[in-house]
Amino acid sequence: NLMWYFVPPEDFFNYIQNPLEHKYLFIFWLGFTIALIAIVVFIKENFCIYMCPYSRVQSVLYDNDTIMTVYDYKRGGEVFDAKGIKLWKKPEALNAECTGCEACVKICPTHIDIRKGMQLECINCLECSDACTKVMGKLGKMTLISWTSPQSIEDRQKVRYMRFKTIGYIVAMVVVFSGLLMMGSKKEDMLLNINRQELYTIRDNGRVENSYVFLFQNTQKQAYDFYFEVQNNAEIQIKRPSKPFRIEAGEKSKQVVVLYTEANLAKDAQKDTHIPLEIRAYAVDSQEPIEVFRKSVFIYPPNKSLH
Repeated sequence: NLMWYFVPPEDFFNYIQNPLEHKYLFIFWLGFTIALIAIVVFIKENFCIYMCPYSRVQSVLYDNDTIMTVYDYKRGGEVFDAKGIKLWKKPEALNAECTGCEACVKICPTHIDIRKGMQLECINCLECSDACTKVMGKLGKMTLISWTSPQSIEDRQKVRYMRFKTIGYIVAMVVVFSGLLMMGSKKEDMLLNINRQELYTIRDNGRVENSYVFLFQNTQKQAYDFYFEVQNNAEIQIKRPSKPFRIEAGEKSKQVVVLYTEANLAKDAQKDTHIPLEIRAYAVDSQEPIEVFRKSVFIYPPNKSLH
């Protein structure tokens, strides 16, 4: 599923049948597989404690008004001192409601004691809150662990949702979302991906050919005939395909493309010449312009290779 974000499923299953032609896909596929197996089987909750970036980010973004999993020490009693040293299993303060059952500790997937306060290892799964709810519910009391803020526990007021930091986050999200809308409104009329195949081929008459694979996708709502042209170099011609091809609405088409030149484009007698190409692909039978531009390269052999 992770690979399908980058390679469409229908292409993925075709590619894995030819591993030698798609080495990088197999390298990434194998890498992701090893990483996920290592995380699930061996690293487990240690990933959340030591490797997950969320815990590092939250320590920067959190403040006393941030909503999180919080233990109500005023009702339950303090179990740890200011230095984080555990005082006792069950609070001995007068009227402390915590029973010291440690159900919250036993169920925690990252093996922390939420009564100690906010910790980087906490993933806010609220398992401890559920466990405490069951225990305290049997005593006819509310849970000591809830989804609230430290400041709300401290002053017994409602959580302050609207404050400078949250307003800043909202503004930032609106700016980002607006940017995404603008980018989305300027989407291309069609899609084209160009991959070079072999280096080059020299024919008996001295003609030099380069092969490519063009992957077209018609993103329009109706079928069109598509073709392309080399815009920046009139000496490079199209050998294949020789005529436009039809692509249905929403469909893809893979075309083997051969470009050639009969002119001498070599600039060096010792090494290949890389000639920049600008490809314009377009819908032939559309009244409105449907086109995209892509850059590629045409490789021409050194002079000595032609003799």
